[in-house]
Amino acid sequence: MLQFKELKKKTKNIPEGLPSFKVALVGDTATQFLATAIRGVGVECGYNINLFEAEYNQVERQFLDPSSELYQFDADFIVLFQSTHKLGEKHALLTVAEQENLAKERTDFVASVCSNPAFANKKIICLNYPEIDDTVFGSYATKVTSSLTYQVRSLNMALMDLSQQYPNLYVCDIAGLQNKFGRDFMFAPNVYVSTEMVLSIDALPYVASRVMDIICAVKGQFKKCLILDLDNTVWGGVIGDDGIEGIQLGHGLGIGKAFTEFQMWVKKLKQRGIIICVASKNNEDTAKEPFEKHPDMVLKLSDIAVFQANWETKVDNIRTIQSILNIGFDSMVFLDDNPFERNMVRENIPGITVPELPEDPGEYLEYLYSLNLFETASYSQADKDRTKQYQVEAQRVSLQKTFSNEADFLKSLNMVSTVSGFTKFNTPRVAQLSQRSNQFNLRTVRYTEADIEALAQDPDVIDLSFTLEDKFGDNGLIAVIIMKKQDAETLFVDTWFMSCRVLKRGMENFTLNTMVRYAKEQGYKRIVGEYLPTLKNKMVERHYPELGFKLLQETPTTQYVLDVDQYVERECYIETEKA
Repeated sequence: MLQFKELKKKTKNIPEGLPSFKVALVGDTATQFLATAIRGVGVECGYNINLFEAEYNQVERQFLDPSSELYQFDADFIVLFQSTHKLGEKHALLTVAEQENLAKERTDFVASVCSNPAFANKKIICLNYPEIDDTVFGSYATKVTSSLTYQVRSLNMALMDLSQQYPNLYVCDIAGLQNKFGRDFMFAPNVYVSTEMVLSIDALPYVASRVMDIICAVKGQFKKCLILDLDNTVWGGVIGDDGIEGIQLGHGLGIGKAFTEFQMWVKKLKQRGIIICVASKNNEDTAKEPFEKHPDMVLKLSDIAVFQANWETKVDNIRTIQSILNIGFDSMVFLDDNPFERNMVRENIPGITVPELPEDPGEYLEYLYSLNLFETASYSQADKDRTKQYQVEAQRVSLQKTFSNEADFLKSLNMVSTVSGFTKFNTPRVAQLSQRSNQFNLRTVRYTEADIEALAQDPDVIDLSFTLEDKFGDNGLIAVIIMKKQDAETLFVDTWFMSCRVLKRGMENFTLNTMVRYAKEQGYKRIVGEYLPTLKNKMVERHYPELGFKLLQETPTTQYVLDVDQYVERECYIETEKA
Protein backbone atom coordinates (compact mmCIF):
# COMPACT_ATOMS: atom_id res chain seq x y z
CA MET A 1 0.00 0.00 0.00
CA LEU A 2 1.38 3.39 -1.02
CA GLN A 3 1.74 5.99 1.72
CA PHE A 4 -0.26 9.21 1.63
CA LYS A 5 2.72 11.32 0.55
CA GLU A 6 3.25 8.97 -2.42
CA LEU A 7 -0.41 9.24 -3.42
CA LYS A 8 -0.21 13.01 -3.15
CA LYS A 9 2.79 12.99 -5.47
CA LYS A 10 0.81 11.00 -8.05
CA THR A 11 -1.86 13.71 -8.20
CA LYS A 12 0.84 16.22 -9.20
CA ASN A 13 2.03 14.18 -12.18
CA ILE A 14 -0.97 12.53 -13.84
CA PRO A 15 -0.13 10.80 -17.16
CA GLU A 16 -1.89 12.17 -20.22
CA GLY A 17 -4.71 10.24 -21.81
CA LEU A 18 -6.09 8.52 -18.72
CA PRO A 19 -9.88 8.04 -18.84
CA SER A 20 -11.76 10.44 -16.58
CA PHE A 21 -15.03 10.51 -14.67
CA LYS A 22 -16.59 12.66 -11.96
CA VAL A 23 -16.53 11.87 -8.24
CA ALA A 24 -18.14 14.06 -5.58
CA LEU A 25 -17.01 13.80 -1.94
CA VAL A 26 -19.44 15.07 0.67
CA GLY A 27 -18.57 14.80 4.36
CA ASP A 28 -19.27 16.19 7.80
CA THR A 29 -15.59 16.45 8.79
CA ALA A 30 -12.42 17.68 7.06
CA THR A 31 -12.03 15.65 3.83
CA GLN A 32 -9.25 17.46 1.92
CA PHE A 33 -6.67 14.74 2.51
CA LEU A 34 -9.16 11.98 1.73
CA ALA A 35 -9.94 13.72 -1.57
CA THR A 36 -6.22 13.77 -2.41
CA ALA A 37 -5.84 10.10 -1.48
CA ILE A 38 -8.80 9.09 -3.67
CA ARG A 39 -7.35 10.95 -6.65
CA GLY A 40 -3.93 9.36 -6.02
CA VAL A 41 -5.35 5.84 -5.84
CA GLY A 42 -7.36 6.70 -8.95
CA VAL A 43 -4.13 7.37 -10.86
CA GLU A 44 -2.78 4.03 -9.58
CA CYS A 45 -5.89 2.38 -11.04
CA GLY A 46 -5.49 4.14 -14.39
CA TYR A 47 -7.99 7.01 -14.00
CA ASN A 48 -7.76 10.79 -13.90
CA ILE A 49 -10.56 11.58 -11.44
CA ASN A 50 -12.37 14.89 -11.72
CA LEU A 51 -13.20 15.33 -8.03
CA PHE A 52 -15.52 17.83 -6.38
CA GLU A 53 -15.11 18.22 -2.62
CA ALA A 54 -18.02 19.84 -0.83
CA GLU A 55 -17.44 22.44 1.85
CA TYR A 56 -16.93 21.13 5.38
CA ASN A 57 -20.05 19.82 7.18
CA GLN A 58 -22.58 20.71 4.46
CA VAL A 59 -24.01 17.22 3.91
CA GLU A 60 -27.70 18.09 4.28
CA ARG A 61 -27.44 21.29 2.27
CA GLN A 62 -25.61 19.64 -0.61
CA PHE A 63 -28.15 16.83 -0.93
CA LEU A 64 -31.37 18.70 -0.12
CA ASP A 65 -30.78 21.98 -1.97
CA PRO A 66 -31.28 21.56 -5.76
CA SER A 67 -29.19 24.69 -6.34
CA SER A 68 -26.16 23.29 -4.47
CA GLU A 69 -22.76 22.67 -6.02
CA LEU A 70 -23.35 18.90 -5.80
CA TYR A 71 -26.31 19.12 -8.17
CA GLN A 72 -24.41 21.40 -10.52
CA PHE A 73 -21.35 19.13 -10.61
CA ASP A 74 -23.41 16.15 -11.84
CA ALA A 75 -21.02 13.46 -10.58
CA ASP A 76 -20.93 9.83 -11.73
CA PHE A 77 -20.11 8.68 -8.17
CA ILE A 78 -21.04 10.40 -4.91
CA VAL A 79 -19.02 9.48 -1.81
CA LEU A 80 -20.94 10.17 1.39
CA PHE A 81 -18.76 10.25 4.50
CA GLN A 82 -20.63 10.92 7.74
CA SER A 83 -18.35 10.21 10.66
CA THR A 84 -18.98 8.39 13.91
CA HIS A 85 -17.53 11.43 15.71
CA LYS A 86 -20.24 13.77 14.46
CA LEU A 87 -22.82 11.07 15.15
CA GLY A 88 -21.48 10.84 18.71
CA GLU A 89 -21.66 14.62 19.17
CA LYS A 90 -25.28 14.64 18.07
CA HIS A 91 -26.06 11.60 20.22
CA ALA A 92 -24.71 13.34 23.33
CA LEU A 93 -27.08 16.30 22.91
CA LEU A 94 -30.27 14.28 22.45
CA THR A 95 -32.75 13.05 24.97
CA VAL A 96 -32.79 9.32 25.68
CA ALA A 97 -35.94 8.94 23.58
CA GLU A 98 -34.29 10.79 20.68
CA GLN A 99 -31.11 8.72 21.02
CA GLU A 100 -33.11 5.56 20.41
CA ASN A 101 -34.20 6.95 17.02
CA LEU A 102 -30.78 8.19 15.86
CA ALA A 103 -29.90 5.22 13.63
CA LYS A 104 -33.30 5.36 11.93
CA GLU A 105 -32.99 9.10 11.36
CA ARG A 106 -29.62 8.66 9.62
CA THR A 107 -30.86 5.67 7.62
CA ASP A 108 -33.90 7.63 6.46
CA PHE A 109 -31.60 10.39 5.24
CA VAL A 110 -29.49 7.99 3.18
CA ALA A 111 -32.69 6.43 1.79
CA SER A 112 -33.91 9.88 0.76
CA VAL A 113 -30.65 10.43 -1.14
CA CYS A 114 -30.87 7.09 -2.95
CA SER A 115 -34.54 7.59 -3.87
CA ASN A 116 -34.07 11.18 -5.08
CA PRO A 117 -34.75 11.18 -8.87
CA ALA A 118 -31.86 13.62 -9.31
CA PHE A 119 -29.47 10.91 -8.12
CA ALA A 120 -31.18 7.92 -9.76
CA ASN A 121 -28.33 7.43 -12.25
CA LYS A 122 -25.58 8.14 -9.73
CA LYS A 123 -23.66 5.54 -7.76
CA ILE A 124 -23.85 6.43 -4.07
CA ILE A 125 -20.89 5.15 -2.02
CA CYS A 126 -21.72 5.49 1.67
CA LEU A 127 -18.90 4.96 4.14
CA ASN A 128 -20.19 3.13 7.19
CA TYR A 129 -19.45 3.89 10.84
CA PRO A 130 -16.40 2.55 12.73
CA GLU A 131 -17.29 2.11 16.38
CA ILE A 132 -16.25 4.41 19.21
CA ASP A 133 -16.40 2.62 22.55
CA ASP A 134 -17.32 5.50 24.84
CA THR A 135 -17.60 3.07 27.82
CA VAL A 136 -20.63 4.90 29.19
CA PHE A 137 -22.25 1.51 29.78
CA GLY A 138 -19.31 -0.78 29.10
CA SER A 139 -20.39 -4.12 27.60
CA TYR A 140 -23.90 -3.51 28.93
CA ALA A 141 -24.29 -1.01 26.05
CA THR A 142 -25.36 -3.97 23.88
CA LYS A 143 -28.53 -4.16 26.02
CA VAL A 144 -29.28 -0.43 26.01
CA THR A 145 -31.01 0.66 22.81
CA SER A 146 -30.21 4.34 23.37
CA SER A 147 -26.44 3.79 23.78
CA LEU A 148 -24.02 4.99 21.12
CA THR A 149 -22.70 1.46 20.64
CA TYR A 150 -26.19 0.08 20.02
CA GLN A 151 -27.08 2.89 17.62
CA VAL A 152 -23.85 2.62 15.60
CA ARG A 153 -24.22 -1.13 15.21
CA SER A 154 -27.89 -0.75 14.30
CA LEU A 155 -27.00 1.93 11.77
CA ASN A 156 -24.37 -0.22 10.06
CA MET A 157 -26.82 -3.10 9.83
CA ALA A 158 -29.52 -0.79 8.48
CA LEU A 159 -27.16 0.51 5.78
CA MET A 160 -26.55 -3.04 4.60
CA ASP A 161 -30.30 -3.65 4.46
CA LEU A 162 -30.74 -0.37 2.59
CA SER A 163 -28.19 -1.41 -0.05
CA GLN A 164 -30.43 -4.41 -0.80
CA GLN A 165 -33.29 -2.04 -1.50
CA TYR A 166 -31.38 0.49 -3.62
CA PRO A 167 -29.12 -0.94 -6.37
CA ASN A 168 -27.37 2.44 -6.69
CA LEU A 169 -26.15 2.32 -3.06
CA TYR A 170 -22.80 0.74 -2.17
CA VAL A 171 -21.61 0.55 1.44
CA CYS A 172 -17.87 1.08 1.84
CA ASP A 173 -16.88 -0.97 4.88
CA ILE A 174 -14.38 1.22 6.71
CA ALA A 175 -15.69 -0.28 9.96
CA GLY A 176 -14.15 -3.51 8.70
CA LEU A 177 -10.86 -1.70 8.15
CA GLN A 178 -10.91 -0.57 11.78
CA ASN A 179 -11.60 -4.15 12.85
CA LYS A 180 -8.50 -5.19 10.88
CA PHE A 181 -6.07 -2.44 11.86
CA GLY A 182 -7.48 -1.11 15.14
CA ARG A 183 -8.87 2.23 16.22
CA ASP A 184 -5.45 3.58 17.23
CA PHE A 185 -4.33 3.13 13.62
CA MET A 186 -7.47 4.65 12.07
CA PHE A 187 -7.79 7.69 14.35
CA ALA A 188 -5.15 10.15 15.60
CA PRO A 189 -6.57 12.35 18.43
CA ASN A 190 -3.87 15.02 18.11
CA VAL A 191 -4.63 15.43 14.39
CA TYR A 192 -8.38 15.51 14.97
CA VAL A 193 -8.40 18.28 17.59
CA SER A 194 -6.44 20.63 15.34
CA THR A 195 -7.86 19.75 11.92
CA GLU A 196 -11.31 18.08 12.35
CA MET A 197 -9.87 15.21 10.30
CA VAL A 198 -11.12 11.88 11.70
CA LEU A 199 -8.92 9.62 9.58
CA SER A 200 -5.22 9.33 10.40
CA ILE A 201 -2.61 9.94 7.71
CA ASP A 202 -1.75 6.23 7.79
CA ALA A 203 -5.39 5.18 7.35
CA LEU A 204 -6.14 7.46 4.40
CA PRO A 205 -4.61 5.21 1.68
CA TYR A 206 -6.60 2.21 2.92
CA VAL A 207 -9.90 4.10 3.01
CA ALA A 208 -9.27 5.65 -0.40
CA SER A 209 -8.39 2.22 -1.79
CA ARG A 210 -11.66 0.75 -0.51
CA VAL A 211 -13.58 3.58 -2.17
CA MET A 212 -11.70 3.04 -5.43
CA ASP A 213 -12.19 -0.74 -5.19
CA ILE A 214 -15.94 -0.15 -5.40
CA ILE A 215 -15.62 2.39 -8.21
CA CYS A 216 -13.36 0.09 -10.25
CA ALA A 217 -15.72 -2.86 -9.72
CA VAL A 218 -18.69 -0.78 -10.89
CA LYS A 219 -16.68 0.22 -13.96
CA GLY A 220 -15.92 -3.43 -14.72
CA GLN A 221 -12.35 -3.49 -13.43
CA PHE A 222 -12.13 -6.43 -11.02
CA LYS A 223 -10.58 -9.85 -10.50
CA LYS A 224 -12.31 -12.94 -11.86
CA CYS A 225 -9.75 -15.70 -11.49
CA LEU A 226 -7.41 -17.07 -8.79
CA ILE A 227 -4.52 -19.24 -10.01
CA LEU A 228 -2.81 -21.39 -7.38
CA ASP A 229 0.56 -23.00 -7.07
CA LEU A 230 0.28 -26.20 -4.99
CA ASP A 231 3.39 -27.18 -2.99
CA ASN A 232 3.76 -24.95 0.10
CA THR A 233 0.88 -22.80 -1.16
CA VAL A 234 -2.21 -25.04 -1.00
CA TRP A 235 -0.57 -27.57 1.33
CA GLY A 236 2.64 -27.74 3.32
CA GLY A 237 5.49 -29.71 1.80
CA VAL A 238 6.25 -31.07 -1.66
CA ILE A 239 3.86 -33.77 -2.82
CA GLY A 240 6.40 -35.33 -5.19
CA ASP A 241 8.97 -35.76 -2.40
CA ASP A 242 6.90 -36.10 0.78
CA GLY A 243 4.06 -38.22 -0.61
CA ILE A 244 0.40 -37.91 0.30
CA GLU A 245 1.03 -38.91 3.93
CA GLY A 246 3.82 -36.38 4.35
CA ILE A 247 2.16 -33.13 3.24
CA GLN A 248 0.88 -30.80 5.96
CA LEU A 249 -2.89 -30.36 6.22
CA GLY A 250 -5.53 -30.66 8.90
CA HIS A 251 -7.49 -29.00 11.68
CA GLY A 252 -5.16 -29.97 14.54
CA LEU A 253 -2.27 -27.97 15.92
CA GLY A 254 0.61 -27.09 13.62
CA ILE A 255 1.14 -25.39 10.29
CA GLY A 256 -1.25 -27.76 8.51
CA LYS A 257 -4.08 -25.77 10.10
CA ALA A 258 -2.97 -22.65 8.18
CA PHE A 259 -3.13 -24.44 4.83
CA THR A 260 -6.53 -25.96 5.61
CA GLU A 261 -7.97 -22.56 6.53
CA PHE A 262 -6.41 -21.08 3.39
CA GLN A 263 -8.25 -23.72 1.36
CA MET A 264 -11.50 -22.81 3.14
CA TRP A 265 -11.06 -19.22 1.97
CA VAL A 266 -10.41 -20.37 -1.61
CA LYS A 267 -13.50 -22.60 -1.42
CA LYS A 268 -15.63 -19.61 -0.45
CA LEU A 269 -14.22 -17.63 -3.37
CA LYS A 270 -15.17 -20.46 -5.71
CA GLN A 271 -18.69 -20.56 -4.26
CA ARG A 272 -18.92 -16.80 -4.86
CA GLY A 273 -18.03 -17.24 -8.51
CA ILE A 274 -14.27 -16.66 -8.66
CA ILE A 275 -12.67 -19.04 -11.16
CA ILE A 276 -10.11 -21.27 -9.38
CA CYS A 277 -7.24 -22.70 -11.45
CA VAL A 278 -4.00 -24.55 -10.77
CA ALA A 279 -0.56 -23.89 -12.30
CA SER A 280 1.94 -26.30 -10.77
CA LYS A 281 5.31 -27.80 -11.66
CA ASN A 282 4.40 -31.42 -11.02
CA ASN A 283 3.38 -34.63 -12.67
CA GLU A 284 -0.35 -34.28 -13.24
CA ASP A 285 -1.31 -37.54 -11.50
CA THR A 286 0.89 -36.72 -8.51
CA ALA A 287 -0.53 -33.20 -8.24
CA LYS A 288 -4.11 -34.46 -8.36
CA GLU A 289 -3.63 -37.20 -5.76
CA PRO A 290 -4.23 -35.03 -2.66
CA PHE A 291 -7.43 -33.62 -4.20
CA GLU A 292 -8.69 -37.16 -4.73
CA LYS A 293 -7.38 -39.02 -1.68
CA HIS A 294 -6.24 -36.79 1.20
CA PRO A 295 -8.94 -36.76 3.93
CA ASP A 296 -8.14 -33.19 5.02
CA MET A 297 -8.29 -31.56 1.57
CA VAL A 298 -11.04 -28.93 1.53
CA LEU A 299 -10.59 -28.24 -2.18
CA LYS A 300 -11.61 -30.97 -4.61
CA LEU A 301 -10.94 -31.38 -8.32
CA SER A 302 -14.52 -30.28 -8.93
CA ASP A 303 -13.56 -26.86 -7.52
CA ILE A 304 -10.80 -26.35 -10.12
CA ALA A 305 -11.85 -24.91 -13.48
CA VAL A 306 -8.52 -25.49 -15.27
CA PHE A 307 -5.82 -27.79 -13.85
CA GLN A 308 -2.34 -27.26 -15.34
CA ALA A 309 0.26 -29.52 -13.72
CA ASN A 310 3.34 -30.28 -15.84
CA TRP A 311 6.97 -29.24 -16.18
CA GLU A 312 6.33 -26.17 -18.32
CA THR A 313 7.03 -22.75 -16.82
CA LYS A 314 4.37 -21.10 -14.68
CA VAL A 315 4.26 -18.35 -17.29
CA ASP A 316 3.38 -20.80 -20.06
CA ASN A 317 0.78 -22.54 -17.93
CA ILE A 318 -0.87 -19.24 -17.00
CA ARG A 319 -0.99 -18.29 -20.67
CA THR A 320 -2.64 -21.62 -21.43
CA ILE A 321 -5.20 -20.98 -18.69
CA GLN A 322 -5.88 -17.53 -20.13
CA SER A 323 -6.43 -18.96 -23.62
CA ILE A 324 -9.06 -21.34 -22.24
CA LEU A 325 -10.83 -18.82 -20.01
CA ASN A 326 -10.68 -15.97 -22.54
CA ILE A 327 -10.34 -13.28 -19.86
CA GLY A 328 -7.71 -10.59 -19.50
CA PHE A 329 -4.55 -11.16 -17.48
CA ASP A 330 -5.52 -8.11 -15.44
CA SER A 331 -8.50 -10.13 -14.20
CA MET A 332 -6.19 -12.79 -12.73
CA VAL A 333 -4.48 -13.24 -9.35
CA PHE A 334 -1.57 -15.68 -9.01
CA LEU A 335 -0.49 -17.06 -5.62
CA ASP A 336 2.83 -18.83 -5.20
CA ASP A 337 5.08 -19.23 -2.16
CA ASN A 338 8.24 -19.06 -4.29
CA PRO A 339 9.65 -15.51 -4.81
CA PHE A 340 11.46 -16.61 -8.00
CA GLU A 341 8.24 -17.88 -9.58
CA ARG A 342 6.37 -14.74 -8.53
CA ASN A 343 8.96 -12.49 -10.16
CA MET A 344 9.01 -14.58 -13.35
CA VAL A 345 5.25 -14.23 -13.71
CA ARG A 346 5.27 -10.49 -12.93
CA GLU A 347 8.00 -9.80 -15.48
CA ASN A 348 6.46 -11.85 -18.28
CA ILE A 349 2.72 -11.34 -17.88
CA PRO A 350 1.85 -7.63 -17.68
CA GLY A 351 -1.32 -6.82 -15.77
CA ILE A 352 -1.57 -9.95 -13.65
CA THR A 353 -1.72 -9.43 -9.86
CA VAL A 354 0.93 -11.39 -7.94
CA PRO A 355 0.76 -10.70 -4.19
CA GLU A 356 4.00 -10.92 -2.21
CA LEU A 357 2.96 -13.76 0.10
CA PRO A 358 4.58 -13.73 3.57
CA GLU A 359 7.23 -16.37 4.30
CA ASP A 360 5.12 -17.79 7.13
CA PRO A 361 2.04 -19.63 5.75
CA GLY A 362 0.28 -18.81 9.01
CA GLU A 363 0.21 -15.19 7.83
CA TYR A 364 -1.15 -15.88 4.33
CA LEU A 365 -4.80 -15.24 5.10
CA GLU A 366 -4.46 -12.09 7.17
CA TYR A 367 -2.23 -10.61 4.48
CA LEU A 368 -4.64 -11.55 1.69
CA TYR A 369 -7.61 -10.18 3.65
CA SER A 370 -5.89 -6.79 3.78
CA LEU A 371 -5.58 -6.62 -0.03
CA ASN A 372 -9.33 -6.89 -0.75
CA LEU A 373 -8.47 -8.54 -4.06
CA PHE A 374 -11.94 -9.65 -5.07
CA GLU A 375 -14.20 -6.61 -4.66
CA THR A 376 -17.34 -6.88 -6.76
CA ALA A 377 -20.29 -4.71 -7.69
CA SER A 378 -22.71 -7.56 -8.35
CA TYR A 379 -23.53 -11.12 -7.36
CA SER A 380 -26.10 -13.59 -8.65
CA GLN A 381 -26.98 -17.27 -8.49
CA ALA A 382 -25.36 -17.71 -11.92
CA ASP A 383 -21.95 -17.01 -10.34
CA LYS A 384 -22.10 -20.30 -8.50
CA ASP A 385 -22.05 -22.26 -11.78
CA ARG A 386 -19.02 -20.51 -13.23
CA THR A 387 -16.47 -23.21 -12.34
CA LYS A 388 -18.53 -25.90 -14.04
CA GLN A 389 -18.90 -23.74 -17.14
CA TYR A 390 -15.14 -23.29 -17.47
CA GLN A 391 -14.48 -26.96 -16.82
CA VAL A 392 -16.82 -27.69 -19.72
CA GLU A 393 -15.01 -25.08 -21.84
CA ALA A 394 -11.76 -26.97 -21.26
CA GLN A 395 -13.50 -30.09 -22.63
CA ARG A 396 -14.58 -28.14 -25.73
CA VAL A 397 -11.01 -26.99 -26.31
CA SER A 398 -9.82 -30.60 -26.14
CA LEU A 399 -12.54 -31.74 -28.55
CA GLN A 400 -11.73 -29.00 -31.07
CA LYS A 401 -8.20 -30.34 -31.45
CA THR A 402 -9.62 -33.60 -32.87
CA PHE A 403 -11.29 -31.85 -35.84
CA SER A 404 -9.52 -30.86 -39.03
CA ASN A 405 -11.78 -27.87 -39.73
CA GLU A 406 -13.76 -25.41 -37.65
CA ALA A 407 -17.14 -25.96 -39.36
CA ASP A 408 -17.23 -29.66 -38.49
CA PHE A 409 -16.32 -28.89 -34.91
CA LEU A 410 -19.07 -26.27 -34.58
CA LYS A 411 -21.66 -28.60 -36.11
CA SER A 412 -20.69 -31.32 -33.65
CA LEU A 413 -21.53 -29.08 -30.67
CA ASN A 414 -25.30 -29.14 -31.42
CA MET A 415 -25.68 -25.53 -30.28
CA VAL A 416 -29.05 -24.00 -29.37
CA SER A 417 -29.75 -20.39 -28.35
CA THR A 418 -32.84 -19.06 -26.60
CA VAL A 419 -33.62 -15.48 -27.67
CA SER A 420 -35.84 -13.29 -25.52
CA GLY A 421 -36.40 -9.75 -24.37
CA PHE A 422 -35.55 -8.53 -20.89
CA THR A 423 -37.69 -10.18 -18.20
CA LYS A 424 -37.84 -10.13 -14.41
CA PHE A 425 -35.99 -13.44 -14.51
CA ASN A 426 -33.02 -12.42 -16.65
CA THR A 427 -32.73 -8.74 -15.63
CA PRO A 428 -30.21 -9.41 -12.80
CA ARG A 429 -27.95 -11.37 -15.16
CA VAL A 430 -28.25 -8.75 -17.93
CA ALA A 431 -27.25 -6.01 -15.48
CA GLN A 432 -24.40 -8.12 -14.14
CA LEU A 433 -23.03 -8.81 -17.63
CA SER A 434 -23.29 -5.08 -18.32
CA GLN A 435 -21.06 -4.41 -15.32
CA ARG A 436 -18.61 -7.24 -16.04
CA SER A 437 -18.16 -7.26 -19.82
CA ASN A 438 -15.06 -5.38 -20.91
CA GLN A 439 -13.39 -7.08 -23.88
CA PHE A 440 -16.37 -7.87 -26.12
CA ASN A 441 -18.24 -4.65 -25.41
CA LEU A 442 -18.66 -2.20 -28.29
CA ARG A 443 -19.61 0.90 -26.25
CA THR A 444 -19.01 -0.24 -22.63
CA VAL A 445 -22.20 1.32 -21.26
CA ARG A 446 -22.98 0.11 -17.71
CA TYR A 447 -26.56 -0.53 -16.63
CA THR A 448 -28.17 -1.23 -13.26
CA GLU A 449 -31.16 -3.53 -12.80
CA ALA A 450 -33.40 -0.47 -12.62
CA ASP A 451 -31.99 0.74 -15.96
CA ILE A 452 -32.67 -2.64 -17.58
CA GLU A 453 -36.24 -2.68 -16.27
CA ALA A 454 -36.85 0.78 -17.76
CA LEU A 455 -35.39 -0.20 -21.14
CA ALA A 456 -37.67 -3.25 -21.26
CA GLN A 457 -40.69 -0.93 -21.03
CA ASP A 458 -39.49 1.54 -23.68
CA PRO A 459 -41.42 1.10 -26.98
CA ASP A 460 -38.52 2.62 -28.95
CA VAL A 461 -36.07 -0.03 -27.76
CA ILE A 462 -35.44 -3.53 -29.09
CA ASP A 463 -33.97 -5.51 -26.21
CA LEU A 464 -32.56 -8.96 -26.86
CA SER A 465 -30.84 -11.49 -24.64
CA PHE A 466 -29.20 -14.69 -25.83
CA THR A 467 -28.40 -17.94 -24.06
CA LEU A 468 -26.24 -20.71 -25.51
CA GLU A 469 -26.41 -24.42 -24.82
CA ASP A 470 -24.51 -27.27 -26.47
CA LYS A 471 -23.90 -30.96 -25.92
CA PHE A 472 -21.47 -30.21 -23.10
CA GLY A 473 -23.85 -28.05 -21.09
CA ASP A 474 -25.65 -24.74 -20.66
CA ASN A 475 -23.61 -21.52 -20.76
CA GLY A 476 -26.56 -19.48 -19.55
CA LEU A 477 -27.16 -15.91 -20.70
CA ILE A 478 -24.10 -14.89 -22.71
CA ALA A 479 -25.00 -11.94 -24.97
CA VAL A 480 -27.12 -8.79 -24.87
CA ILE A 481 -28.28 -6.37 -27.57
CA ILE A 482 -30.00 -3.02 -26.98
CA MET A 483 -31.08 -1.17 -30.15
CA LYS A 484 -32.73 2.23 -29.88
CA LYS A 485 -34.86 4.05 -32.45
CA GLN A 486 -32.78 6.80 -34.06
CA ASP A 487 -35.38 7.81 -36.62
CA ALA A 488 -38.26 6.16 -38.50
CA GLU A 489 -35.89 4.00 -40.55
CA THR A 490 -32.80 3.66 -38.36
CA LEU A 491 -31.90 1.64 -35.28
CA PHE A 492 -28.83 2.57 -33.22
CA VAL A 493 -26.95 -0.23 -31.41
CA ASP A 494 -26.69 1.27 -27.96
CA THR A 495 -25.25 -1.91 -26.43
CA TRP A 496 -23.69 -5.09 -27.78
CA PHE A 497 -21.72 -7.19 -25.35
CA MET A 498 -20.96 -10.87 -25.15
CA SER A 499 -19.23 -13.26 -22.79
CA CYS A 500 -15.75 -14.11 -24.07
CA ARG A 501 -16.42 -17.74 -23.14
CA VAL A 502 -18.42 -18.20 -26.36
CA LEU A 503 -16.12 -16.53 -28.86
CA LYS A 504 -15.32 -18.35 -32.11
CA ARG A 505 -18.51 -20.39 -32.06
CA GLY A 506 -20.46 -18.27 -34.55
CA MET A 507 -22.40 -16.38 -31.89
CA GLU A 508 -21.52 -13.03 -33.49
CA ASN A 509 -23.14 -14.12 -36.78
CA PHE A 510 -26.15 -15.60 -35.00
CA THR A 511 -26.65 -12.42 -32.99
CA LEU A 512 -26.49 -10.17 -36.07
CA ASN A 513 -28.88 -12.45 -38.01
CA THR A 514 -31.35 -12.06 -35.14
CA MET A 515 -30.89 -8.28 -34.95
CA VAL A 516 -31.62 -7.87 -38.67
CA ARG A 517 -34.66 -10.12 -38.42
CA TYR A 518 -36.15 -8.00 -35.63
CA ALA A 519 -35.32 -4.77 -37.50
CA LYS A 520 -37.07 -6.00 -40.65
CA GLU A 521 -40.14 -7.10 -38.68
CA GLN A 522 -40.52 -3.55 -37.33
CA GLY A 523 -39.89 -1.81 -40.66
CA TYR A 524 -36.40 -0.40 -40.10
CA LYS A 525 -34.04 0.02 -43.06
CA ARG A 526 -30.69 0.62 -41.36
CA ILE A 527 -28.75 -0.46 -38.29
CA VAL A 528 -26.05 1.90 -37.06
CA GLY A 529 -23.32 0.59 -34.77
CA GLU A 530 -20.68 2.51 -32.88
CA TYR A 531 -17.30 1.50 -31.52
CA LEU A 532 -16.04 3.47 -28.51
CA PRO A 533 -12.48 2.35 -27.71
CA THR A 534 -11.39 1.56 -24.15
CA LEU A 535 -8.24 0.09 -22.69
CA LYS A 536 -9.81 -3.37 -22.81
CA ASN A 537 -12.09 -3.68 -25.87
CA LYS A 538 -9.56 -3.49 -28.72
CA MET A 539 -10.51 -7.05 -29.70
CA VAL A 540 -13.78 -5.68 -31.18
CA GLU A 541 -12.21 -2.71 -32.96
CA ARG A 542 -12.92 -4.34 -36.36
CA HIS A 543 -16.15 -6.03 -35.28
CA TYR A 544 -18.59 -4.04 -37.40
CA PRO A 545 -16.62 -3.97 -40.68
CA GLU A 546 -15.92 -7.70 -40.35
CA LEU A 547 -19.70 -8.23 -40.15
CA GLY A 548 -20.34 -6.22 -43.33
CA PHE A 549 -21.10 -2.78 -41.88
CA LYS A 550 -19.86 0.26 -43.85
CA LEU A 551 -17.99 3.14 -42.21
CA LEU A 552 -20.06 6.30 -41.83
CA GLN A 553 -18.26 9.48 -42.84
CA GLU A 554 -18.23 12.77 -40.92
CA THR A 555 -19.34 11.40 -37.57
CA PRO A 556 -17.67 12.51 -34.31
CA THR A 557 -17.14 8.88 -33.27
CA THR A 558 -16.40 5.68 -35.18
CA GLN A 559 -19.79 4.57 -36.55
CA TYR A 560 -20.86 2.01 -39.12
CA VAL A 561 -24.11 1.34 -40.99
CA LEU A 562 -25.74 -1.85 -42.28
CA ASP A 563 -28.39 -1.88 -45.02
CA VAL A 564 -31.08 -4.21 -43.69
CA ASP A 565 -32.70 -4.93 -47.07
CA GLN A 566 -29.39 -5.90 -48.66
CA TYR A 567 -28.31 -8.12 -45.79
CA VAL A 568 -27.61 -11.79 -46.46
CA GLU A 569 -27.78 -14.01 -43.38
CA ARG A 570 -24.35 -15.06 -42.17
CA GLU A 571 -23.39 -18.68 -41.73
CA CYS A 572 -23.64 -20.16 -38.26
CA TYR A 573 -24.43 -23.52 -36.72
CA ILE A 574 -26.74 -22.43 -33.93
CA GLU A 575 -30.40 -23.32 -33.78
CA THR A 576 -32.95 -20.82 -32.42
CA GLU A 577 -35.28 -21.64 -29.58
CA LYS A 578 -37.83 -18.95 -28.78
CA ALA A 579 -38.35 -18.12 -25.12
